[in-house]
This record gives sequence, structure tokens and C-alpha cells, in this order.
Amino acid sequence: YDPEGVHVVAMKECSFEIAAGEFAVVVGPSGCGKTTLLNAIAGFDTITSGEIYLDGEIISSTKKQIKPDVERMVVFQNGALFPWKTVLENIIYGPVVQKKMKKSEAIETAKAMLGQVGLNGIEDKYPEETSSGVQRRVEILRALINKPKVVMLDEPFRGLDAVAKTVMHEFLMEIFCSAPRTMFFITHDIDEAIFLGSKVVIMTTRPAQVKKIVNVNLPWPREHHILSSDTYLKLKSEVLEAVHEEAKKAFEAGEREMA
Repeated sequence: YDPEGVHVVAMKECSFEIAAGEFAVVVGPSGCGKTTLLNAIAGFDTITSGEIYLDGEIISSTKKQIKPDVERMVVFQNGALFPWKTVLENIIYGPVVQKKMKKSEAIETAKAMLGQVGLNGIEDKYPEETSSGVQRRVEILRALINKPKVVMLDEPFRGLDAVAKTVMHEFLMEIFCSAPRTMFFITHDIDEAIFLGSKVVIMTTRPAQVKKIVNVNLPWPREHHILSSDTYLKLKSEVLEAVHEEAKKAFEAGEREMA
């Protein structure tokens, strides 16, 4: 792409597979192309070469692009709840507008989902009346009510404090284990990547390629005591070494190091 006439190759020969029901986490230096990759999968950005497949069907190529739909739901980094709608109205908006559910069915489903994650009683509150952690949970529920094939999360917990992050990790883990679905999660937090992921995809500095894929052989569901286990520490060392190599390259190239 060409911001202000500067030719930028965001990704090149970037290829990997994510199995159905897998929790894939992507890490890499800031500016390496992680969000560009997510946007391409979601259908927000076009690609200049290559192909992206979902369940064997091309969803993006130089000749074809399927626009964003409820099969590929995105939870954004900075939040995207409608401030003028209540929590309940935010959650049911998608399936009702898309005519995937009748309003009464969507309301019943949304209330059940809120109850399952301990958020009873906030249905009529507006986003500004809730904490940032609650808002993140509502955004995730809003994505899940559409029953997408893929849920994509672009650093959704960035900016939360350590305690709030721990709560969010446990929440997302509970959601994933109760109804496994394909997850595509971007983060700079290596602890977060290993704790949540079934695989960690480490990207090179731009143009992004796959440097290494680390399979996370930790049992499900995961609790935070595993962070001190020998297996976890070994995985963290492996991921950290690979990420650090690329972050150093990015830093030396004049890019901001965020890994």
C-alpha cells in the first residue's frame, strides 16, 4: 500500500494454516503487518497477491473478495460499542439487523450469555456506565452471538491493568472451552499469547513472514498457576527468543519496538 506515496510491502510470502477450533495467537514487532493480515482476513483490506481461504473457499484474492460478514467477526483494540445503546441493545444489534434472529430470540440468547459469564443485571446500562473490562466482555459476547466461524481479536486487552487482564484471560478461556471456535488473536504480550493460544505464530519484521510456529502443549482449561510451570517457562523462552530477534531487527531499522 502507498501511504502518502510511500510504497510499503506489508506482507510477503506469508503463509500458514489455522485448523477449525484452534486458538491461534500472532505475535511480532510493532508495524510488522499483524493488523494488516487481520484486516485482509476480515475483508476490510484487499490483497495485491496471494489467496486467503476459509473452509476451502477463497475469501480474498486479486480476483475475488468477500466483504466482511457474520462468519468473520472482529473485536477491535479500541472498542466499538455504540455509546447510545444499552449493553443488551449492543449485543443483539448484529443478529437482529442481519435478520439472523428475531428480536425476542436475540434478547433471550443475549441474557443467557450475560448470565453465563456473571454479567447479570447490566443489560440496561450504557457502555460508559461500565468498566473497560466489562466493555471488552460485552464486545466479545456481541461477536459470539452471531455464531461466527472465526473470531478475530486485535489486542483487545491492551491498556487494561494486570488484574483486569487476568480476569479477561479467564473469561475468554471459559468462553473458548465451553464452545470451541476458531480464534485469531493478535498481541504483543508473550505471556498472554502462550496462556491463551493452542499455537503461537511468530512474525518477522516487515514485510511479514512466518518466522516460527510454536505449538502450546498445555492442558485445557488453563489456570494462571501454569505460568510458573516448567513447560510454560520453556515455551516462553522459545517464543521470547524468536520475538526478540525480530524486535531487534525492527528497532535497528528505525521502527518502534513494542514487542
